[in-house]
Amino acid sequence: MKMLLVEDDKTIAAGLCYSLEAEGYEPVACYDLASAKKAVEREIFDLCILDLTLPDGSGYELCRLIKSRDDTPVIFLTACDEEINVVMGLDMGADDYITKPFRVRELMSRIKSVLRRSQKGGAGRSVFQIGPLKINTQEAKVYRNDEEIQLTALEYRLLLTFVNHEGQVLTRGQLLEGIWDVAGDFVNDNTLTVYIKRLRDKLEDDPQNPKIIRTVRGLGYRMGD
Repeated sequence: MKMLLVEDDKTIAAGLCYSLEAEGYEPVACYDLASAKKAVEREIFDLCILDLTLPDGSGYELCRLIKSRDDTPVIFLTACDEEINVVMGLDMGADDYITKPFRVRELMSRIKSVLRRSQKGGAGRSVFQIGPLKINTQEAKVYRNDEEIQLTALEYRLLLTFVNHEGQVLTRGQLLEGIWDVAGDFVNDNTLTVYIKRLRDKLEDDPQNPKIIRTVRGLGYRMGD
């Protein structure tokens, strides 16, 4: 699979290209907006990894160009962890994001998850129906019985972690892996407990007897039956 990597720090770019090649991917590295635009117009990519801040522009602009041509999955790399930047990226169609500094293993996991999501049920799938919930990843919106639910960026990230592993039992450690970069080092076991409760309060008919996010005693949590 061919992947576009847009990162102005050449040291970071070289390390990521090495890691992508080790996973069997074919990375094409660009270091600014201008060269990335030419690459997008010249080649077809299976996934694009975009730095948010570039010397001659913004990853947002490149994301708009990519999404205007087709529904190629996009992952943002950003040092900006403010919620408004995260939501802005998701609103314009980004499929995921990861904040710097990040672990390469986590990025590879995100890449595989986004690729699975884009290929499951047909290329470009962006709407998931789970019971009364509808999750539109293209618009970064969540509906319950057709009524939109307002989620914070971390709540949304946690929900997507469950969606990407529907029917699977996830340990608390795996869930923390899925959301750690949204709030940096502050994300811990107690934080996870709080956000699972908040999600249930917003998603469940009866949060005390959850049907969507179930507790699997001694193991973790599972979305769905």
